[in-house]
Amino acid sequence: MTSDTPASLPEALATGTVVLDGGMSNQLEAAGHDLSDELWSARLLAEQPEAITEAHLAYFEAGANVAITSSYQATFEGFAKRGISRERAAELLALSVNLAREAARQAKAKGVRRPLWVAASVGPYGAMLADGSEYRGRYGLSVDDLERFHRPRLEVLAAAGPDVLALETVPDADEARALLRAVRGLGVPAWLSYSVAGDRTRAGQPLEEAFALAADADDVIAVGVNCCAPDDVDRAVETAARVTGKPVVVYPNSGETWDAEARAWSGHSTFTAEQVTGWEAAGARLIGGCCRVGPTAIAGISEALKVA
Repeated sequence: MTSDTPASLPEALATGTVVLDGGMSNQLEAAGHDLSDELWSARLLAEQPEAITEAHLAYFEAGANVAITSSYQATFEGFAKRGISRERAAELLALSVNLAREAARQAKAKGVRRPLWVAASVGPYGAMLADGSEYRGRYGLSVDDLERFHRPRLEVLAAAGPDVLALETVPDADEARALLRAVRGLGVPAWLSYSVAGDRTRAGQPLEEAFALAADADDVIAVGVNCCAPDDVDRAVETAARVTGKPVVVYPNSGETWDAEARAWSGHSTFTAEQVTGWEAAGARLIGGCCRVGPTAIAGISEALKVA
């Protein structure tokens, strides 16, 4: 990827591979920020926005082309629980996009010549609940209910001007249906990525069926998986590419396991930069990391994929 690459992310995916950033939360924690709040990294949008810009910048300098915003857990409902008005919540959602843009500006000022894009993160309904249900799905809500939840946030994020909407860590095909309906007509392309276990969504649906929902969605430029074990990626890439015919997006966790009761990670990292070349060969065109994957790993991915 060179400076001659078209500015449009969809055009870039037609000609090469794009490197995503890594985990926002682990980068903020590494900088000393306490994220033990229900709003998680979204709390810093209101309290320490400069910390978010610094985290994005670290990934751009490491080799990422795309910064995924800190809006994953930022919702009108979640902010309301903290006494934040709807108007202020909308400002914070838009700020998440602007902070990533500012990091890109700073990266360019420091001599980064690669194309840089911003993906506005749209986490699942379960992320707002902050009770681990984002890894289970099956919330007891209808597709219509979920569409009504997601659409207002999507409208605000789209109006802030990101390059793409990241519909990410989706545990349930029903929620994917709602999201695919909610992004229609917003004028911003989207990618859809599921959180998976083996060959199924976290809610237990076969990935072939889950990916097929996006096959004919004109707004969706890539389909894939994130926030999963690295070992779950190989089969998912092949299935997503075959079923949808679209570029595949993959950004797994480090391979460590989250203990919801202890609120801590256990195990050891199994993620290696060398794995990504196989994912690319199978059809992945947006490749990065999620939880516990930091700038060093992203630098390794960029080097392995020879993205300059």
